[in-house]
Amino acid sequence: MPVTSSVLFSPCLIIPCYNHGPMMAGVLDKLSSFGLPCIVVDDGSEAQTADELQRLAQITPWMSLTRLSPNQGKGAAVMAALRLAAEKGFTHAMQVDADGQHQLSDVPLMLQEAQKHPDCLISGQPVYDESVPKSRLYGRYVTHFWVWVETLSFSLKDSMCGFRVYPLRPCLRLMDKQPLGLRMDFDTEIMVRLYWQGTRSRFLPTRVTYPQDGVSHFDAVKDNIKISWMHTRLFFGMLPRIPFLLRQRQTQQSDPHWSVTRERKGLWGIRLMLKIYRVLGYRAFQLLLYPVIGYFWLTGGKQRKASDAWLERVREVAAQRAIALPYPLSTFRHFMRFGESMLSKLASWQGDKTLNDAVLVNPDVCEAHIASGRGTLILASHLGDIESCRAIGALNHRITVNALVFTEHAERFNQVMKEINPQALVNLIQVSQMGPDTAMLLQEKLDAGEWVAIVGDRTSASRHQRGEHSRVIWSDFLGKPAAFPQGPFILAAALKAPVMLMFGIRQERRLHIYCESFADPLILPRANRLPALQETVDRYAARLEHYSLLAPHDWFNFYDFWQHPADDASDRKPD
Repeated sequence: MPVTSSVLFSPCLIIPCYNHGPMMAGVLDKLSSFGLPCIVVDDGSEAQTADELQRLAQITPWMSLTRLSPNQGKGAAVMAALRLAAEKGFTHAMQVDADGQHQLSDVPLMLQEAQKHPDCLISGQPVYDESVPKSRLYGRYVTHFWVWVETLSFSLKDSMCGFRVYPLRPCLRLMDKQPLGLRMDFDTEIMVRLYWQGTRSRFLPTRVTYPQDGVSHFDAVKDNIKISWMHTRLFFGMLPRIPFLLRQRQTQQSDPHWSVTRERKGLWGIRLMLKIYRVLGYRAFQLLLYPVIGYFWLTGGKQRKASDAWLERVREVAAQRAIALPYPLSTFRHFMRFGESMLSKLASWQGDKTLNDAVLVNPDVCEAHIASGRGTLILASHLGDIESCRAIGALNHRITVNALVFTEHAERFNQVMKEINPQALVNLIQVSQMGPDTAMLLQEKLDAGEWVAIVGDRTSASRHQRGEHSRVIWSDFLGKPAAFPQGPFILAAALKAPVMLMFGIRQERRLHIYCESFADPLILPRANRLPALQETVDRYAARLEHYSLLAPHDWFNFYDFWQHPADDASDRKPD
């Protein structure tokens, strides 16, 4: 069905071609039904392709042909076609590659999207089949990562697909003031710079196939050098634009159709990080953390302020008690430690770094619990790597560790862990609140000899969001009263299982896992329940404080830990 045009939306097709003569007849035949003029730019092809293009131009009235000599590169050919399209009075130009890899039946959908959003760049988001070369596929993930850094946004889902509709006015404005890459670096650079200029990109899924007899002009050495140099230019070009990009990002988030995408609700980011990790390896990926964490450090004002307050509190307490801190304290290093813990999770799930890389400081405690064959309740915290649970499970393949989490993403998170490593020894149990159903489920796990890990240092976010003040109990933590949730400790007493404390903190560049027996079982007598609960939370807070001073950067509560809503005064420990 032909695509209609209007005065405000007048599209054409553009095709850059270099030695793709044998494929052009088939591409033009598939495009003929759309009723659109087509501009073909021959980028200095050899005689066979040049002759074929001349023949096709003579028998295809809706096709015009321009030749560049000598060969200048794909980017140069596309820019020449864009200028010609503007000279002919078109408002938009749809780029189609000459090698036949694009799903041309999607042309009407792409043009309809461009007509609805005439100020946007419309791009295909490739859906690959088995024909895609793995080296090309993995290389794309590296570019995706750098594009997100260069734009401080995840909105550019794919910057390398050549199947796109360009709005000509902003493109020509950019081309007139900024030199762009002339070869394979063009597609990415123009999309990023258009984003900087204020032109959004919208993406439509489209199938991409690499023909068996296809001709690729990607030079692994020359083009990778050019792409690397392009990303270097874009990265340093991004730095002075950071304030503008942050404002632009906030504007996009306030737009309903730019706010929450389906992919963000899933775990596509974790899967992408894993693919990059598998290609680059642990050490190389560790270097990539710096720009990513740098971005979150620069943009996370609230979290950075909380980090600074936490570290200042640690300094004051260490000075008062004449305690030597393990390293100089820094908010950036604090953020980096959190990023490193995420990387450790990836490595652990992948099976690359397990207990062999960790130090179990007091193994006799864990081994005694394992030998008993009884279910054990682990009281953990947001200090350090909760991945320690997985390491404990690795001690004995008959031990299954269940982590209780208050998050709607737990089921999907668990699914990805199983995809990565079916032998994973940690299950995530999703709950919205502590209640009888939760207690019954955990009791079943413990009765089966499994272990259950819960955190005791953070009040339930879900109840605060509903405007309810969860029951807390106050205890001294680093010299000031802090609110701790009652729920984990009351639950531990109700389950009547052995209770063990566990902290996994980074010391001397290695994960050190500390385990301590806490109670067997935890008893809160009815007659003096509140004093017993207070004594229990005080013991927990004291051990949390002890390990916090051993590794201050491992504190992953990035908010004011001492600031809580007013609760029942009877639960508050006197100052």
